[in-house]
Amino acid sequence: MRKTRKNTFGKFRASAKRLLDPNITRSILGVLFVILGFIFLLTVPTIPQNLRADREPITAGREFAKNKKESQVVRITVPARDIDLEVKHAKISQGYWETSEDSASHGEGTANPGERGNVVIFAHAREGFFYNLKDVQKDDVVYVMTQDKWYRYKISEIKTVYPNNIETIAPTNNEILTLFTCSGFFDEKRLIVKAYPVGNGE
Repeated sequence: MRKTRKNTFGKFRASAKRLLDPNITRSILGVLFVILGFIFLLTVPTIPQNLRADREPITAGREFAKNKKESQVVRITVPARDIDLEVKHAKISQGYWETSEDSASHGEGTANPGERGNVVIFAHAREGFFYNLKDVQKDDVVYVMTQDKWYRYKISEIKTVYPNNIETIAPTNNEILTLFTCSGFFDEKRLIVKAYPVGNGE
């Protein structure tokens, strides 16, 4: 009986020593991490499309709400980045600009091309919309078409900000074009592109 207990205890000690071997311990931990990773991927919910930041309303400053003139912008083109979009008037509703689901948007209350002020145009960061805006570079040319004229702008500034940084789209004394779309992890930031007017004409 004692011999049997001794043998059992000896086998247990041998097994414990094998388990404490650094190579075996690393292998076991590796397998556990892989299993935990799969469990995490299966249990963490994905963010629904309609809750992503690119669906969040866009804040329109009070200054814009006072100016209810209609947009004259009908199209925007950035030839170097394969952007060519219809532009629709984006009304202000409860302090936010509405965002079009099938075009770019020109914020109500912002300037029209050829006027002093900030011309604000925005669109979703999706293929066929402003997805390629992330690839623009300084000095790229942007064309904004109104009902009877085209206006040419040259990009001068590119940056990313958080959505609450609304001074980037505030009214300005001089004419400037501001384009923006979503950026960053889960679209938690905004890509801002500033451009100044050059050589506009009929």
